[in-house]
Amino acid sequence: MRYIVFDLETQNTFEEVGSNESSALDISVASLYDSQTDKYTTVAIDELDTIWPIIEEADALVGYNSNHFDIPLLNKYYPGDLTNLKSIDLLESIRLSLGRRLRLDGVAEATIGAKKSANGLQAVKWWKEGKIDEIKKYCEQDVRVTKKVFDYALKHGHVKFKDGGKKKEIPLDTSTWMIKEDNGMTHTLLF
Repeated sequence: MRYIVFDLETQNTFEEVGSNESSALDISVASLYDSQTDKYTTVAIDELDTIWPIIEEADALVGYNSNHFDIPLLNKYYPGDLTNLKSIDLLESIRLSLGRRLRLDGVAEATIGAKKSANGLQAVKWWKEGKIDEIKKYCEQDVRVTKKVFDYALKHGHVKFKDGGKKKEIPLDTSTWMIKEDNGMTHTLLF
């Protein structure tokens, strides 16, 4: 099954747009990993159209908080409907198992020994300063970390987090993650 691990950064914050809906924000950078080609693609907003062919070939989108944040935001720009594509949201799986949400940074550090290089607010600041290359590096690093956590979860059936200084496992049901589903994906490409 071909899957895409992806992440988005924004030009603005919820406070600036006066809404808690991710679709009210504007994308600055998108980064994705394609399991078929084993390649990363990172683009600024003006190059966003170049990722549609990659996404349209995928059987699933993989992200961290992607169902609540990234997919609705990306769907704002996509001429079809990305919600028709299978989604594997690591944060949603963690919340279903643990009963609460955890930050990617904490899960990644406990599970694979990796840390994020910045945060979303820093990425917004970089956007305002015109530091697009910094945002691209940060966004791609988030995708690399998310991919490693995803790979670990697939192999071991759990991820880890620190609770009071002790590492604990969060069991995840990964049994359906790699099962290809039919989807009603609408495409921008002519076939």
